[in-house]
Amino acid sequence: MQTSMLTAAYLGSAMLFIRSLSGLSRQETARNGNLYGVIGMALAFVATALHPNVESYALLIGAVVIGGAIGSVLAARVAMTAMPELVAILHSFVGLAAVLVGIAGHLEPNPSLKGGALVVHGLETWAGIAIGAVTFTGSIIAWGKLRGSISGRPLLLPGRHVLNAAVGLAIVGMAIPYVTGLLAGDHHGLPLYLMLGMTLLASLLGVHLVMAIGGADMPVVVSLLNSYSGWAAAAAGFLLSNDLLIVTGALVGSSGAILSIIMCEAMNRSIWNVVFGGFGTESGQAPAKGSGEPAGEVRAMDAAAVAEAAKTARSVIIVPGYGMAVGRAQHVVHEFSKLLREKGVDVRYAIHPVAGRLPGHMNVLLAEAGVPYDIVLEMDEINADFPSTDLVLVIGANDIVNPGAETDTSSPIYGMPVLQVWKAKTVVVLKRGMAAGYAGVENPLFFVENTRMLFGDAKASMDKVVAAIRG
Repeated sequence: MQTSMLTAAYLGSAMLFIRSLSGLSRQETARNGNLYGVIGMALAFVATALHPNVESYALLIGAVVIGGAIGSVLAARVAMTAMPELVAILHSFVGLAAVLVGIAGHLEPNPSLKGGALVVHGLETWAGIAIGAVTFTGSIIAWGKLRGSISGRPLLLPGRHVLNAAVGLAIVGMAIPYVTGLLAGDHHGLPLYLMLGMTLLASLLGVHLVMAIGGADMPVVVSLLNSYSGWAAAAAGFLLSNDLLIVTGALVGSSGAILSIIMCEAMNRSIWNVVFGGFGTESGQAPAKGSGEPAGEVRAMDAAAVAEAAKTARSVIIVPGYGMAVGRAQHVVHEFSKLLREKGVDVRYAIHPVAGRLPGHMNVLLAEAGVPYDIVLEMDEINADFPSTDLVLVIGANDIVNPGAETDTSSPIYGMPVLQVWKAKTVVVLKRGMAAGYAGVENPLFFVENTRMLFGDAKASMDKVVAAIRG
């Protein structure tokens, strides 16, 4: 009876998690999606706590209380601009948990496992630890890069692909003597040392893989690590014979992989090119000059002129980027759009799939500021409207509005779908200076005849624009 009830509870949790993922796919239903996920997790915890194999409620409750308190404090204190690095560090915890579960499963094996069942169990343990170790260290490096503690420049060691392949083959090859030792009944001799050695190799592989990825690809890296954490959780589920953990891990792993592929398509690149390409630089680096000559004339504009252009426009499109997040300007940008809409101006937001440092980063920031969902449009929905738009404000975005992606065959981002803002009547770009974006390439948009530059901090600049409109 207990087994049937546990199975039913796990099935209900799995259905709620699926509803959660479905809800999170749209801004309008994201809140309900989160609620479904919370209910599903609560149901899963209660069902697991009532499992007959649970021996110590004190340890279980203590772990939940401590972990819940830490999570609550982090969630309450984290700024929306710091959300990408929080997500990255949370992925590392999942990877570490998979490693610890695998090691515990090896040290306390099930004595009933013999022959083929023992081989399968040994391979599950091996794969779970390997995936978990790569996820753990890779996520820590991603956290450091997103936080700025580690340079966003890709670390390109000589022969790095050969080195990665050698480590990968070593991890696979070491599984053979490991399983052979298990069949011989040895768990604390050579197999233990092989497992610990493999854990170290996989950890180093995770560090090297993410260190070799540049700042331009960090949104995809976060999504990819999310997928890794899901597969690590599924592997832990196999080791613990926990059906819900297997299902949940598979959901997270597959959805993360699909999202990574979608984002790669938005950049016109393959997932292998992201993982092994070493593309992009750290933010703020000046672009490389070919001839040393200026690329064109920069036309500056002050806040009062931008306010006047906005008041006389019939249609305005705002393109937010990571600079808006860094400047924490989403609230004043919303105030700007609200003022214009009250004056009868058609104001919309254009979101590129890889804007910011996290999938959906810009959507989250705008939702936090109270921007209505119906005026926040994806690139494919709004790109055709730029030619009929009077004014475009590009706030802290760079590579995603680079016309060189369509015209310059020598550009590293050639072929990447971008927001065609230069087709509007007037474009105003808000930036601190003329530095390149994360791709490290110069943006011809800054020198187009209908482009004006408003230099300065995004929030301070928009504060001045809003004050001029009110005045």
